[in-house]
Amino acid sequence: MAVPFFGARDVVAAVPPQAAYEAVRDGFLAYARGTWTMQPKLYVTNYPAGDFRAMPALGGGHALLKWVTSFPGNPARGLPTVSGLVVLSDAETGVVVALLEAGAVTALRTGAAAVLAAETLGRADADTAAVVGAGVNGMAAARTFLARGRQVTLWDVDAARAEAAAAELGADVSGSLEQALAADLLVTVTPGREILLPERSLRPGQHVSLMGADGPGKAEIAVAELARARVFCDDWEQASHGGELAAAVAAGVLGRGDVTVLGEVLAGSAPGRGAAGEITVFDSTGLAIQDLAIAKAALARAGELDLPTLAL
Repeated sequence: MAVPFFGARDVVAAVPPQAAYEAVRDGFLAYARGTWTMQPKLYVTNYPAGDFRAMPALGGGHALLKWVTSFPGNPARGLPTVSGLVVLSDAETGVVVALLEAGAVTALRTGAAAVLAAETLGRADADTAAVVGAGVNGMAAARTFLARGRQVTLWDVDAARAEAAAAELGADVSGSLEQALAADLLVTVTPGREILLPERSLRPGQHVSLMGADGPGKAEIAVAELARARVFCDDWEQASHGGELAAAVAAGVLGRGDVTVLGEVLAGSAPGRGAAGEITVFDSTGLAIQDLAIAKAALARAGELDLPTLAL
């Protein structure tokens, strides 16, 4: 049996940013309504080097398993931080119908989720947008903002990387970290090893999508700052154990009743932003249903691409 393989370039060609945005939104809705299901991701750790993650999901006639890594030291070796494989199967027969490079799938859905949360939870009159972290996933978020018709500024600890990314995307470079952090719609995509947003750093009316701290021990925001905000997440079970919320939950600062799931807001079963002056925070841990949404969108366009096949 010949199975199509989507390399990184094929994934990007099949699912442009606007299509990824729509697919991820539909995935959140399907999960909130119970028609798509998944289990929390399983971590196989090899710290301090990095970790492996197994992520299954089922929905829309397909089942998915993503085996993906996060090794923050890899760029210094000339290797990607994120790598792995997505296996997409027919849910009725169990037959594998596609294989996809996991890094590109992850970047697309990360960028889509960051901007989806910002547009859903940010102020209606939000004017400025910024992405802190100009790596692969940060660029995906910036690319999604641009695809949605919103200009965006980039900042990175490596100024040359920010400038190169901005030139490639047609984005702007922030004059400083402080300027970037003051944006109405803020997306942070850092390794999560240091607190980027200490207590009292966010101003009334801001929104931040926290995309970097997606594993145990990582954090981009102080617990005290979370306590000041309206808090949202992609999935309570994952976020309360391995996301930004984990430290706040462990300290007793936040509980289940203090956090709203984004999909429920999209489905209309839970309120989003309540007032223009609220600070809203979205904790993203990355969901298998998002990967499923991207994989299904790619598969739908397989016939338009000259894809290699593997015999299984």
